[in-house]
Amino acid sequence: MANDTPAYDFKDRDVVILRELAKDPGVSSRDLADILEDEYDIDVSYVTVNESIRNMREAGVFREAIVPNEEYFVFELFEFKFNPEYFADEWRETMEHIRDSEHTLMYFLSDGEYQWKSIMLFPTREVGERWLHEFYKNHGKTVLNVRSSVMTNVLEFGASPDLFDNLDPENGKTP
Repeated sequence: MANDTPAYDFKDRDVVILRELAKDPGVSSRDLADILEDEYDIDVSYVTVNESIRNMREAGVFREAIVPNEEYFVFELFEFKFNPEYFADEWRETMEHIRDSEHTLMYFLSDGEYQWKSIMLFPTREVGERWLHEFYKNHGKTVLNVRSSVMTNVLEFGASPDLFDNLDPENGKTP
C-alpha cells in the first residue's frame, strides 16, 4: 500500500459520486446518473459515471475492501512499539507477520508515541487470545507496550457522505 497522495483532478460530479457511493456502495452507474441529474442538476450518462468511478479507483482516490459486518467477528485494536534493542534484526519479520495475518483488517502507524496499530478481526475472543499468545511466543522480544482492546458496541461503520465535501473543487478544498 503506497503512502502517496493520489494525483487526481476532481470534477464536481466526482465529489457527488463519492458522496452517493458512501451512502450506498451498491448503487448502479445508471442509478447514479439519475441521482446526479435529479438531485444535483448534473447531466451525464451512466457510461460517464462508470468511467469516473473507474478513473478514481485507478488513481487511488478510494479503496475498495470487503469489510464483514461487525456482528460476525470480534474487532480488536492491537497496539505496540518496537523494542529498539531488537529492532534492526527483527522488525521486518514482526511487521510482516501482523500485516499478512488473515486477521488484520487495517495496519497503520500513529503519531504521538510512535505506536503501531492494527484493527484485527477474530471469529471469537478465544481465537484472538490464542493469536496474541502465539504472537508473543514468536515476536515478544521485538515489541514493547503491547495493548489489545476489544472494540465493543460499534456505533458507526462507514464513511459519512459529508466527508467528501472536503474534496469540493469549487471551494478550493481539494487536497
